[in-house]
Amino acid sequence: MKTARQLLAEKSIHGTVTVSPQATVYQALQVLADKNIGAVLVMDGDVLAGIFSERDYARKVVLMGKTSAGTPVSEIMTSKLICVTPEASVDECMAIMTDKRIRHLPVVNDQDELIGLLSIGDLVRETIAEQEFQIEQLESYIHGRSSPMAA
Repeated sequence: MKTARQLLAEKSIHGTVTVSPQATVYQALQVLADKNIGAVLVMDGDVLAGIFSERDYARKVVLMGKTSAGTPVSEIMTSKLICVTPEASVDECMAIMTDKRIRHLPVVNDQDELIGLLSIGDLVRETIAEQEFQIEQLESYIHGRSSPMAA
């Protein structure tokens, strides 16, 4: 089973997409659209301050009557983050996301420095790839064992 560090190394988007807490919601939404992603980390200098997602926008801007252009991300971002270390396994990450009902999981080291961000899609892709590999191995084993008997 792969680790969060290994998944981050394989991601097609290299480097984590971030915005500052002072960025407007509109600016953050532009970043989400430009990068075709569902969430962006909010960094206050080198410190991980929160995460801004499409869900935050829908629930904390639109439904509360705020404007995208006039609201800073810091007012509506999710600041209580659930993070994992780079050594966390895919299974551990999936369990956390399922239990906490979150779709994005920041990866931080022992010094709370940001390493990257995993999405539920990253974890699902890896889980499917691992299952496909296991199926191939089992099929190879079965065919390798049964062919001498069939002859």
